Amino acid sequence: MILGVNIDHVATLREARRGTEPDPVMAVSLAILGGADGITLHLREDRRHIKDRDLKILREIVPVELNLEMAATDEMVRIAASIKPDMVTLVPEKRQELTTEGGLDLIGQKTHLKEFIYRIHDSGIPVSLFINPHIMDVDISKELGADMVEIHTGLYSNAKGRKQEDELHRVTEAVKVADKVELKSNAGHGLNYNNVRKVAAIQGIRGLYIGHSIISRAVFVGIERAVREMKELIQEESQKR
Repeated sequence: MILGVNIDHVATLREARRGTEPDPVMAVSLAILGGADGITLHLREDRRHIKDRDLKILREIVPVELNLEMAATDEMVRIAASIKPDMVTLVPEKRQELTTEGGLDLIGQKTHLKEFIYRIHDSGIPVSLFINPHIMDVDISKELGADMVEIHTGLYSNAKGRKQEDELHRVTEAVKVADKVELKSNAGHGLNYNNVRKVAAIQGIRGLYIGHSIISRAVFVGIERAVREMKELIQEESQKR
């Protein structure tokens, strides 16, 4: 199971002062030293954290999987076609949200998403869809031509007790269906050092994509160590399967 580290929040800290530090490019080097199998960054339409400069430099220097999160817009498709990330993850995007709040509206955007998946594929880039943990969303993702899905774990991460077990079951069932229809499945959002084990134990998940908790821990222990500790937790559980 791979660990993709999202470095958006390093850029968020940089933009708090509109300065040049901390530099997400430097953070990526340390994350890879800590064992990151991939680097994720979300180039938003309003450029609130990650900038075009960050993406261009990282495409040149990142030796692991580079995953570009983006909205399905003409501008972003042009950028993806030019930069050529290793994969694109299409995500919903609202100007007023602090972070991505849920999966794509696949039913309401079927035609739109199918067109953009085709255009991204035309540039030779695999496409993942960020979806809610619903079996129907997995089926629609397959219908649309996606190569993989990233299952939203936010409800699981925020739940407690029995409710959390119910949400974990939903994630698990979505992964099972993805496997049946031959879609690769990833998971992410809200995962941290306390709740990641149960998701890492799910059979069939290709990778976990984690950002905020790793960057938060890095404030105290450094990025390299924070990534290494998360990687160890994931490996411990995935090796038990």
